[in-house]
Amino acid sequence: MVIVPLLQIDRDVFTLAEAARHLRLPQSTLRWWLDGRGRHRPVLRPDRTGRPIVTWAEFVEAGLLRQYRRQEAVPLAELRSFIDKLRDELGVPYPLAHARPWVGEGKRLLLEAQSKAQLDPEFCLVAEVSGQLVLTSASDAFVRRVRFEGDVAVGWRPHDDPESPIEMQPDVRFGRPAIKGISTEAIWEHLQADESEEEVAEQFDLELDDVRWAMAYESAPRRSAA
Repeated sequence: MVIVPLLQIDRDVFTLAEAARHLRLPQSTLRWWLDGRGRHRPVLRPDRTGRPIVTWAEFVEAGLLRQYRRQEAVPLAELRSFIDKLRDELGVPYPLAHARPWVGEGKRLLLEAQSKAQLDPEFCLVAEVSGQLVLTSASDAFVRRVRFEGDVAVGWRPHDDPESPIEMQPDVRFGRPAIKGISTEAIWEHLQADESEEEVAEQFDLELDDVRWAMAYESAPRRSAA
């Protein structure tokens, strides 16, 4: 298998702890997906590396896996085999962080990889309906979170709400959640310092709705931890 280096998406962006926090996953789960456990091979990385740093491509694929596992509870062994087949077909280490399998005839690659991996039909990412290839609900929800430029993922929406303007990009605020280039954490900190929504919006040249989206996003995990 020839692996094509893709520096745009192979950029180191997060520590394991940061990536797990942004994905809202336990660190142990993300570590298992990245590097395997015991005799079990990694799901996301081609091989076990032990690196505590997460690349942009790994982060994006972990976002899909989170969505997929929550909606479909797909067994990791089946998913690992499927990703291996797709990796071989595309010749890239992180095939699900590319647009090609998700659009047009590229969906046929997903269909063929599913078949070769003998993925159970109930766990498929693409299905053939009336002669048309369509994404299943889990894969469609993932694709709607991702912004592709050319063939690679350049942005990811961390918020579950599809209307959210919050986006993560590897070259903006070190990949952290942001609105119009302003870190949502920075917005939250200013609000916690008793600045009004109007003051924060004016200071960062944002709309009031932007400030409220940031506040809602940053407050949710803090309420859960309280």
